[in-house]
Amino acid sequence: MPQTLPETPTPVTSFDADLVVVGAGIVGLAHAALALNSGLRVIVIDRDHEAVGASVRNFGHACITAQSGELYEMAQVSRRHWLTMASRAGFWLAESGAVVVARTATELAVMEELSATREPGQVVLLDAAETATRIGRPDADGIHGGAWLRDDLRVDPRTTVAKLAAWVAEHERGSVRWNTAALGFEAKNDGGAVTIRTSRGILRARQSVVCVGHDIDYLWPELAAEHQIERCSLQMALAAAPAGLDLAPAVLTATSMLRYPAFTDMPSAARLRDEVLASSPELLDIVANVMCTQRPDGTVIVGDSHAYSLAVAPFLEEDVSRVLIQEQVDLLARELTITQRWQGVYASSAVGPYLVREVEPGVTVVSVTSGVGMTLSFGLAERTLGAFVPALQLSV
Repeated sequence: MPQTLPETPTPVTSFDADLVVVGAGIVGLAHAALALNSGLRVIVIDRDHEAVGASVRNFGHACITAQSGELYEMAQVSRRHWLTMASRAGFWLAESGAVVVARTATELAVMEELSATREPGQVVLLDAAETATRIGRPDADGIHGGAWLRDDLRVDPRTTVAKLAAWVAEHERGSVRWNTAALGFEAKNDGGAVTIRTSRGILRARQSVVCVGHDIDYLWPELAAEHQIERCSLQMALAAAPAGLDLAPAVLTATSMLRYPAFTDMPSAARLRDEVLASSPELLDIVANVMCTQRPDGTVIVGDSHAYSLAVAPFLEEDVSRVLIQEQVDLLARELTITQRWQGVYASSAVGPYLVREVEPGVTVVSVTSGVGMTLSFGLAERTLGAFVPALQLSV
């Protein structure tokens, strides 16, 4: 039974909420949580019955340390909010960092260069034995060294968004309305109200933030075309809990360093790409990021590949999965029993790592377009809210 609209708190306003958020993925919920923490009344709507998109199909890895420039600053803000909201909403979070495994001298050189640019203790260089111990390997065969990225966080992607949505729904000023699609928007009227037409009726708010990820083209196709937004599809898998494996950090590899800007900014990054191309061209062919994380129940998320298109074919390529899984077997030096396979999809753009655009007075579209929504979500939300409510003081 759909929820009824909350009663208007005073007779002088016709607003259903101060903020209506469209989309109950991590980016939308980050906006909702920070708005609630700032004293606003918030309604979140989502077309699905629960979160089933990119926010539940990923590694649960907030890759804070490997960002650079503006994204690094935003990621650090996001990290602070992640810690606060884990405590408030009660979801599992581990300040376990990430370990990058070096299997060649070139890979280690990139890590050494990054470590030299950061404050002491943020990128900690490891020898081969230390690296093997941190990733639960019985030996260090084939490992040259590694690095521990201190500031990275991990959450369980299967449960985090649901718990955060429940926290919003249970908040005295919050509401989450599932199975409610946004159909259209009308700009602020003379009374300052934005009108949101939904599949369950009209909502009016002081502001609306639309966080629908790669589906921007369903509502504003011209904006999606202007920002060159494509759908990036990933092949991922879940392995049954390996006996005796207790993997605290996220585990990254050379292909991870080819994707994250803090590493690609380093002098040896070009040499690393050439090395991977020469030794493992199949990984570049599928645009691989060979990495894994272990969930609280012991199961291991492994992946992933990347393919880019405007529309995503639903078919998984077994050859791609086979390459990714074998890489994980070699990395962890143990056999894996795969129990699930799935396709992730997120927004990607060559124009920029995120999109924030006021499309109508009072209606702002927000999307992370670089595959790091878990990393940037709260930092981007703080910036967005602060931009359209200049007096807003975020209280977390």
